Amino acid sequence: MTGFDPFGGEAINPSFEIARALDGEIVAGHHIVGAMLPTEFARSLPALDALLRRHRPALVVALGQAGGRAGISLERVAINLIDARVPDNAGDQPVDVRIVENAANAYFSTLPVKAMLAALREADIPAELSQTAGGFVCNQVFYGLMHRLARARRRVRGGFVHVPYLPEQARKFEDAPSLPMEIMIAATRLCVRTALTTESDLSYAAGTLH
Repeated sequence: MTGFDPFGGEAINPSFEIARALDGEIVAGHHIVGAMLPTEFARSLPALDALLRRHRPALVVALGQAGGRAGISLERVAINLIDARVPDNAGDQPVDVRIVENAANAYFSTLPVKAMLAALREADIPAELSQTAGGFVCNQVFYGLMHRLARARRRVRGGFVHVPYLPEQARKFEDAPSLPMEIMIAATRLCVRTALTTESDLSYAAGTLH
């Protein structure tokens, strides 16, 4: 499980705080490893590669912050495009750049996103399916992850989940939507458990878009 370091002048990023909180837990017989990725285009995928080599996971759930969204966003599609509206933490701001040359235009998540959505709603946690992970480092990591998993010799499922602001962050943005940390931790734990115990609910789950 990965999250990002703080960016945009923020002192905290809930995505990493969730990953850190769940690090070491056992869920559905699997040991969670939580790690932080840099919010930098140049360094995020090499950091992800190092984690994949070191841990050889059965499941990968990447988390990111999506300020302004009202609940947990289960991302369906990663696109092969960076189109950054703002600079990353290193000051880089690529526009209309492919993430991987001569590769699929998009990948679908291989997480059972509809089963995850149903589980979250049953637990009264605000959640939605999202058709776009944006054009920033979150989408780059999502696409890079799915590209790597599609080419791996063994079957590993993965995908991306966006989380909203924490209440203390939202107050800086005219009371933007937010969720308390304990709810986001519980939601992510539930997503992981559902993904580990549900085979698939998407006929196109392993597909690519060319």
